[in-house]
Amino acid sequence: MTADSGPAADPASPNSRQSQGTSQSPGSPGTSPSPGSAQPQGSPQSHPPRPTSTPVTQAVILAGGQGSRLRPYTDDRPKPLVEIPGTGTPILGHQLAWLADEGVTDVVISCGHLADVLEEWLDKADLPLRVRTVVEAEPLGRGGGLKYAARALPRPDEPWYATNGDIWTRFSLREMAAFHHERDAVATLALARPRIPWGAVETDQFGNVLDFIEAPPSPFLINAGLYVFSPEFAELLPDVGDHERTTFPQLARGKRLAGYQLPQGVYWRAIDTAKDLTEAAKELAAGAGRAPQ
Repeated sequence: MTADSGPAADPASPNSRQSQGTSQSPGSPGTSPSPGSAQPQGSPQSHPPRPTSTPVTQAVILAGGQGSRLRPYTDDRPKPLVEIPGTGTPILGHQLAWLADEGVTDVVISCGHLADVLEEWLDKADLPLRVRTVVEAEPLGRGGGLKYAARALPRPDEPWYATNGDIWTRFSLREMAAFHHERDAVATLALARPRIPWGAVETDQFGNVLDFIEAPPSPFLINAGLYVFSPEFAELLPDVGDHERTTFPQLARGKRLAGYQLPQGVYWRAIDTAKDLTEAAKELAAGAGRAPQ
């Protein structure tokens, strides 16, 4: 592991790691989605591949949360290093492999809680891409943390992905990037339609109960915690604070914020509680996460 001086304004220096077997030279956020939400994707919306002007090859992963609702699993490790039973890899390992498959070559991980444990795992792992870590010396908020991590990206003049570190999904990021480019957006959010974690009751206009529906799809789309950002997005972020209260509303008013609905059949879940781990293990064992790419 080598230390990189990083940007002069950074309170901490990023650490750089390079995957074995590569000869390339070094050059994904919004609120976490509702916990325990597996996306059924009943919507008919689909997105055929389209060419992009600049392939997206860099990403930021936000991995600094306390993970308090996942205790005791997060007592000795950060949330992205929690393993869904039966998968054989922590959430972070799955995300790095997915990003590499989608053409990403460089990832910056924003660390906080038990950062040393995460860095130790990275040092021992056979990484499929180059990884740098940055650690906030003091809390900067979601928007500030994202801006801080973006400063360590190797190609600041190119677009980039970002993802929360507790998301388990797999779909074509290239198609999402093409959607982003086609709409000339500054930022694009992935949108999921999770299942409601309770049973629903259907009634008629007279109040007669007609049916019971177990965990139906939500009528609303939610922020799935995955993004595509144009190069200029980083400068629009606050130094400290929440970008969903500042940057996103500003972009929405100017019609520069796009929403990409995850395609039908895509599995998506935010791992936020012990129940999420149990449910995700069942779903993945049943093949829910093996949707075609």
